[in-house]
Order: sequence, then C-alpha cells, then structure tokens
Amino acid sequence: MPRRLTGFTPSGELHLGNYFGAIQPIITSQATADTVVFVSDLHALTLEHDRAEVRRRTLEFVVLLLAAGADPDKCLFLVQSHVPEHTELHYLLECVTGYGEAQRMIQFKEKTARQQQVRVSLLTYPILMAADILLYDTDEVPVGVDQRQHVELARDVALRFNARYGPTFTVPRAVNPPMAARIMDLASPTGKMSKSTSSAAGALRLLDEPEVLRRTVMRAVTDAGTDVVYDAERSPGVANLLTILAACTGQEPTRLAQEFHRYSELKQAVADAVIATLAPVQRRYLELADEPAYIQSVVRAGAARARERAGEKVRVAKSALGLLPA
Repeated sequence: MPRRLTGFTPSGELHLGNYFGAIQPIITSQATADTVVFVSDLHALTLEHDRAEVRRRTLEFVVLLLAAGADPDKCLFLVQSHVPEHTELHYLLECVTGYGEAQRMIQFKEKTARQQQVRVSLLTYPILMAADILLYDTDEVPVGVDQRQHVELARDVALRFNARYGPTFTVPRAVNPPMAARIMDLASPTGKMSKSTSSAAGALRLLDEPEVLRRTVMRAVTDAGTDVVYDAERSPGVANLLTILAACTGQEPTRLAQEFHRYSELKQAVADAVIATLAPVQRRYLELADEPAYIQSVVRAGAARARERAGEKVRVAKSALGLLPA
C-alpha cells in the first residue's frame, strides 16, 4: 500500500474545508493506504505565539482528529515534537539544502514582506517539513496549491541526497486533495477558507455551535443575480454554497443547483447539512475530551511507534553522511 502523510499545524481553528479536504480523506484511506497523521506543533513556533495557546490547540487538534475518525490502530498517529527524530533529520537535511532554495519558498516571501523581524525558523521550516515527509518514506502527500512547493522541495532534497550519498529516502509526490478541499471563505468567496486568515464571518469551524454555523451560512455572501447556478467564475458565492452542500451530501453541485429557486432556500439547506455533518464529530469530541488518560495513552503509543520507524531512518541517513554510529 502507498504510504500517505498528512500534518495539521495547530495555529487557528480547524474548519469545514480542513474536514473535507484533509481529515475525511484520512478516514477513507486508512483501509487502502499506510497512513501517517500528525499534529505539527513545531511549525506553530515559526511566528510569534502564545505558548499556552499552542499547547491548548495541539490537544484540541489531537482530540478533533480522533473524534473525526482517525484510528490509532489503523494509522500512525503522533504529535511532531514528541518524536525528536523530526528535528534531528531536519538538521541533516539542512546540510544538503541551499539557502536560495529555502529563500524562494512563496510563504517565506509573503510572510517576511509583512514583518520587520523574522525568525530563522520561518526560513528553515520547509526543510523541517521535508524531514517530516522523508522520515517515514512517504509516497504521497495530499496538499493544496499553496503547499505544493514544499513537497517539491522535499523531492529535490531526497533526489540530491540519494544521488550524493546513496539510496536513502523515498521520493514523495504531491497528490491533489478532493474538490471539496476548495471550500471558500463565506464572507469572501474568491479566497479559500483558512485556519489563519478567515474571519469569524467567513469560516465554518468544526467546534462551532449549531446556531453559530447556521448564522454564518445565512450571512454568506452570494451574488448580484437571483438564479441558483453552479458557476465558480460568475457566481462564486452561490457556487461555494453548492460545493459545501455537495460535500456534505455526496451529490453533484450542478444537480443540486436545480433543486433551489432562491438563495434563502439554498442557505437553509446548506446550514442543515453542515450541522448534520459535524454533529457526530462534535459529540465524539466532547466524549473524548472527558478521557484525558486515553488521549495521553494514544499520543504516547503513537510517539513510541513513530520513534521505532523514524529512528532507523535517521540512523541510515547519518551513516550515509559519514557520521560515526553511536
């Protein structure tokens, strides 16, 4: 089976786009792929942060992923900072990565343009991301357009390392997430729903109360016309609502468009579908939140399993580079 890896950085709040674009594919792939799921808490440190908030969100993400159906018996489930091999391989890969390669990363350019003081980790975290991927001999990394460049860096580093020091790493490939991953911001439907940039008016967060979810949908930006049509270019607001409804119901958005004559009817149906989709996740989240001992045991067991696999990969990489065995 192909090995597939997905990470979630605990900055911002997980939303419906994350659910359909990243979480649901994990659940469906657990039976058909060797799946690695991790909370990438080290990546949350690249910008100014509240340490208590990072800790709280890391735990929240762990519980949410489990509540959504990530099964630690069917996938490798871990918290990144609990497996020190991630940072150890990070440094080894820095030794075969050019400064220019890291500096060319789009997100580094965008974030440094908005900040006067920039942390070194903002420059080097794509190499840590490459370590995350290469550490587990990952075959496939599901990513959106904004992250494909990072997977390409991991590919370049793996190919260079293998060519210079001998076969060591599996060369990963980026795979496209499903269409539903392109769920857009409800307040600004030309931009993707985001953990970090979407406002409260534009995001459907997984732990939002039903009345909050309904209010957000009912206030969603639509379009100047009155016809309910699926046309992402001319009617992005309506197309986004139809995409959400399609993701929740498993139907085609073009066919769904034929069922509605008014925007208000469509919004009502979308709100109902979103609430029904998230209800079991939210119930399970509350149950798991009351079982801290179980959550701790899952995280510890995942770290132990990950260290067995990752430790061997680091030993091979160190040997290839010429370092003495311990």
